[in-house]
Amino acid sequence: MKNLADSLSGPPVSGVAAQTKASAAKPLRLGLLTALVIGSMIGSGVFSLPQNMASGAGAAAVLIGWLITGVGMLMLAFVYQTLTTRKPDLDNGIYAYARASAGEFVGFNSAWGYWVSAWIGNVGYLVIVFGTLGYFFPVFGDGNTRAAVLGASIVLWIMHAVILRGVRSAAVLNAITTVAKVIPLLLFILLALAAFRNHVFTQDYWGSPKLGSVFTQVKSTMLITVWVFIGIEGANVFSARAQRREDIGRATMLGFAVVLLLLMAVSLLSLGIVSQSDLAAMKNPSMAGVLDKVVGTWGAVLISIGLLVSVGGALLAWTLLAAETLFTPASGGVMPAFLARENSHGVPANALWVTNGLVQLFLIITLVSNATYQALISLATSMILIPYLFSAVYATRIAISGDGYAATDTVRGRDMLIGAVASVYCCWLLYAAGPKYLLLSALLYAPGVLLYGWAKHERGAHLFKPFEALILSALIGLAAIAAWLLSSGALGL
Repeated sequence: MKNLADSLSGPPVSGVAAQTKASAAKPLRLGLLTALVIGSMIGSGVFSLPQNMASGAGAAAVLIGWLITGVGMLMLAFVYQTLTTRKPDLDNGIYAYARASAGEFVGFNSAWGYWVSAWIGNVGYLVIVFGTLGYFFPVFGDGNTRAAVLGASIVLWIMHAVILRGVRSAAVLNAITTVAKVIPLLLFILLALAAFRNHVFTQDYWGSPKLGSVFTQVKSTMLITVWVFIGIEGANVFSARAQRREDIGRATMLGFAVVLLLLMAVSLLSLGIVSQSDLAAMKNPSMAGVLDKVVGTWGAVLISIGLLVSVGGALLAWTLLAAETLFTPASGGVMPAFLARENSHGVPANALWVTNGLVQLFLIITLVSNATYQALISLATSMILIPYLFSAVYATRIAISGDGYAATDTVRGRDMLIGAVASVYCCWLLYAAGPKYLLLSALLYAPGVLLYGWAKHERGAHLFKPFEALILSALIGLAAIAAWLLSSGALGL
């Protein structure tokens, strides 16, 4: 098994740290790395979490969903912490772990899928920002009207200009907004604790019959809970810019612990204030509606302001993550060389322009497709599941082979178990996503082949190995099915 993987992996993946001006100039310390993890995880999702969870599940299923997600995401957090320690030469783990495990084409697709997930998520963020403003200004509707798209476009390009001034400056600004976004969440939790009523929480505890079986209810929570945890790998993506390698694992675990406690508190306490059926019918951001029930209008206003600040920070974090995810593979020759160019501030400027250009395009598409926030986040979540699975499988593989471990190392068995559980969790998520979003994901993965071919042509390298050709055939086949279903109206956002 090890020989097969080694033969597919090609040359070793070199780190980007020595290649980038940014990493050498002003590296990111533990505080900024942790803020990037928390800031990328806490965006819009938490503010819509009460309604999103209640729409398909009762209190018992929500609890079970959090238990599964908590264990699964903890295992993924351990995976990224372990890989940082065992493979310190691999930067931007989302890309590098997949490439080291199964070759350049798989590594490229991991980076491509993560990048597409990031910028589609940013479209979702902008939609909900203006959907929230629609509470005060009806012209913005649910965030997908002409006025909303115009406003979102202005915000997008202001953010673009801020990031072009420097990655570290944007990371510092993200840290400030991360602190600002946590304050209203803590206030919500304190007020919700005071208003919590056990009889409301236990009413239809196992869910009403129309929600289906407990298994069906739990499955309905999966993409939602994963969406609010996306970003757990943020410190790994910026590994080349970290001041100390050990801070990457610490930032991942700190960020995970803080966010898990906040998310569970928000979703479960809400079910003790508003019944499941009423919560499911609320307009998002549903946290505003819940707090309005507790303290009145000022509570809804506070949460709406908190969401705007939160999404502003998350947009910064995810735009940085998206650009970095194009930049690192391009530095290694797996994406076109122009994406590896930095400006005078050490920012991967070309990667940033491509990323935000596509965000702009999809904002315009929301006018035609009338795509909702929920649909966008489900698609973004589906896109990221494959990169997560690659990381988990790679962690399992090196633990089995002993690659990166000393002969006397006693933790290999533990790391094998962690990697295996994380892999099973990722497979369960792919099942929970269902065929619709998997087919749509294939349709978005397929165009990446053109970029991969461009990069290979620049290097004068052979395009596909036999193993990679099989993956390509399967990908194109699924994409063709998705395109046909879309054209016939049987598939859509």
